[in-house]
Amino acid sequence: MAGAIAIVVILAIFPVLIAMSGGVASAILGAVLQRDGERRFEGSELLDIDD
Repeated sequence: MAGAIAIVVILAIFPVLIAMSGGVASAILGAVLQRDGERRFEGSELLDIDD
């Protein structure tokens, strides 16, 4: 019975952990790429345009 409960708990938590880690990874990647873009195009008038 304990094995069945453990499987149910793992199946309930695993998708949430995958989604949270994907969100964290995309936030880090977005920040790194934005910083890289700002450095590459420093002085460009396109950086002054609001998104």
